[in-house]
Amino acid sequence: MHEAAEAAGALGRAAGLEKAARERSGWYSRYLWAFAAGQLVLVPMAVLWHGLTSALVFAAANTALVTGLSVYAARQRVVRRGFGVKHGVLLGSWAVLFALTVTLGSTAFGSSVPFAAVAAVGCALPLAVGAWSETRSAA
Repeated sequence: MHEAAEAAGALGRAAGLEKAARERSGWYSRYLWAFAAGQLVLVPMAVLWHGLTSALVFAAANTALVTGLSVYAARQRVVRRGFGVKHGVLLGSWAVLFALTVTLGSTAFGSSVPFAAVAAVGCALPLAVGAWSETRSAA
């Protein structure tokens, strides 16, 4: 009987921790929205600008975005179960789209503004969907 009460108490504490993690995981949604917004600036920059100056400005802007988001993420105390897999899938999707965008932008589409606009939205889309999904699962 005592063991059953201990088990029930442990399950109750685990459920409480899971609930707290869900409630405090809104930081990841904000992280993804910021990353998605950054794509709307960085992707056109990568596709439309050419030369050393553009490469340096792009590298600095991208480094600032990634560093800021990494510091923000490292300061968070709570991550939900399955966070690593979700984060890996989202960033992997973004990386494939971004690499495809840069490759096509520099070989096939040159300085095409319509391509840059569509590519920016395309690169931001998996991050925005992930942010929306995270907001829904945190509720």
